[in-house]
Amino acid sequence: MRSVLTPALTVFLLAATSSAKDIPSAPSSVARPNDGPTVITTRESSSKTPDFKTTMRATLDRRFLFLSVISTGSAFADTYTTLFAQQNWLAGKKGVCNAEVQSAYLYGTHPTVGRAYGVATAKSVGSVAASYYLHRHHSKFWSLPLLANSIFSLQGTSQNLVACN
Repeated sequence: MRSVLTPALTVFLLAATSSAKDIPSAPSSVARPNDGPTVITTRESSSKTPDFKTTMRATLDRRFLFLSVISTGSAFADTYTTLFAQQNWLAGKKGVCNAEVQSAYLYGTHPTVGRAYGVATAKSVGSVAASYYLHRHHSKFWSLPLLANSIFSLQGTSQNLVACN
C-alpha cells in the first residue's frame, strides 16, 4: 500500500507546485518583459441562413420519406377496401357489409370511387403537409400526423377485410 501511495502523492505535489507559464491569467506565471496585452481573436460565425436546397435536403430525410410512403399507402389501402362495401351493395349481397358504417361522414354510406379516393388523397396530403411543417420547424412530434393517419387507415383496412370480404 505504501509503495502505491508514495508515487501518487509525489505526482499530486509536483502538479500543484509547477508553474503554469502557458496560461496568461495564472498567478504563478512569470511575466516576460516583451509581453504585451493578450489579444484573443474569435472567428465570426456565419449568420447566413441556409438556402432552400439545404433545408429541403435536411427535412426530406429517409425517416420522413419512409413514414410518408407508409401513411399514403395505408390510406389508399383503406380506400380500396372501403369500396368493397359499394361493390357488395351494387351486387345486392345480403349478410356482408354493403354500406360504410365507421366513416360514413367522410365517404358517405355508399361511397363512389371518386369520393373515396378524394378522401384518401386529402388525408394523405394533409398528414404529409402537417408532418413536413413540424419537421421543418424542428418539432420532436413531427411524425405524429403520419403515424396517426397510418394507424387509423390500417385499422379501417383490417376491419374492411374482415367484415366485407
